[in-house]
Amino acid sequence: MSKKFSLMVAALAVSLLAPAWAGDWAWPKGAQAAVSLGYDDGLASQLDTVIPALNQRHLKASFYLPINAPTVPKRLLEWRRAAKAGHELGNHSLFHACSASQPARDWVSAHHDLDHILPAQVQEQVIAANVWLHSLDGQTQRTFTPPCLELNASGQDFGAALRQHFVAYRSAGSGVIADPAQLDPYAVPTISAEGYSAQQLIALVDDAAAKRGMVVLLFHGVGADYLNVTREAHAALLDHLARHRQRFWTDSFVNIMGYVKARQPKN
Repeated sequence: MSKKFSLMVAALAVSLLAPAWAGDWAWPKGAQAAVSLGYDDGLASQLDTVIPALNQRHLKASFYLPINAPTVPKRLLEWRRAAKAGHELGNHSLFHACSASQPARDWVSAHHDLDHILPAQVQEQVIAANVWLHSLDGQTQRTFTPPCLELNASGQDFGAALRQHFVAYRSAGSGVIADPAQLDPYAVPTISAEGYSAQQLIALVDDAAAKRGMVVLLFHGVGADYLNVTREAHAALLDHLARHRQRFWTDSFVNIMGYVKARQPKN
């Protein structure tokens, strides 16, 4: 077999194995993957630990605030400073309503039970949260994470009618996204990082880089609060992202999804 023929065979094999979009898709500044770090529920550990750690490493993230979170009235100026530093304040509704009928949901109050709230009520609350957040940060582009990643109220979808108000949703499935060109912006797979070790978190972002894709990580508490990861694991992940800044585009979910939507094929 000639050397020229061998090279042709190798090139054909690569083209067959590569995703269809690989030749056209590119992340900013030649990055191999996009990494979205998102923190839900407006917890104290996010203000105390996460935001200082991100700012120290010049990394941007998204924080999904339910407007009734205790830190919102008590530490309002700190959330405003986070927005001014380039972090997204994402919509997490007014009251963090979830379905009480799901397992381990004894914490859901009757008046915040999605099983008994009308879709129109939830829609009004989400739009009101957008208005409130705009008054806090002045932003007009925002993303939405439905509490508990649930988009049904009284057994009916409430999310479709809200899409016009948001760039994207974190709301579906789990896993690294290998093909951003085909991604549904309103059903973005999101990995809950609860209990993950440093090695597991780093493996996820490295996997995204190997696939030239993206990964969306969902955190709650860091070193405190609930559904938490340790401070050490979280810091190790941030160090890895900062150390390999040329490989990873770590940014707010709204910025990443704005970029993805602009580059997706138009129907």
